[in-house]
Amino acid sequence: MSKEWPLWEIFIRGQHGLSHRHVGSLHAPDAETAVKNARDVYTRRNEGVSIWVVEARHITATAPGDKGPIFEPSESKIYRHPTFYDIPDEVGHM
Repeated sequence: MSKEWPLWEIFIRGQHGLSHRHVGSLHAPDAETAVKNARDVYTRRNEGVSIWVVEARHITATAPGDKGPIFEPSESKIYRHPTFYDIPDEVGHM
């Protein structure tokens, strides 16, 4: 059995943000310690308002090579690409 602490992925929500952003990883024995260590390592300038820690082994991700089969079905949904109408000039940039 390995004596190495589990790897935790760290997500921080900034003062002016609405979503959490992945900022890095660290090893810790449990979630509570991971939060405390993440606070010390990733929010030294008081920029965070919320910290999420997720044990890396609980994250399921796709492989870059699977991009085609996973994302190609969205190409057939034209309603997701609003290219079939004109935007008035008064609107400016959208």
